[in-house]
Amino acid sequence: MAKPYFRKKKEQMSAAQFNLLNSITLILFGLWGYVETESFTAFIPVAFGIVLVLCQRGVKKENKIVAHIAVLLTLILLLALVGMRLPKSLESGGMGLFRVAVMIATSLLSMVGFVRSFIAARKARQ
Repeated sequence: MAKPYFRKKKEQMSAAQFNLLNSITLILFGLWGYVETESFTAFIPVAFGIVLVLCQRGVKKENKIVAHIAVLLTLILLLALVGMRLPKSLESGGMGLFRVAVMIATSLLSMVGFVRSFIAARKARQ
């Protein structure tokens, strides 16, 4: 007898998974930027990425304080990338623009993941 076909609900990435993706991207792309430019400012996203990795366990366990710290750091980095780094990268173009665009994209995805997680937690409390 054939097994019935059940359609699984598409699982969405959690805030912790988005945070980890963002952290790894920031670390790797920041190191890539340093190797290419030898500018110490390329270590800024690396530092943010390391701190976000350190927040990973708390975010995964839905620790409110740690999650809010991770959101704040992600927001600060996102604003810095968009406000300060993106205009310079648009002028110069090349791989620097690609790196900045990817870091902005993963930071934005992480922010969306956090907001969705906070909304779901609030609905669960009601």
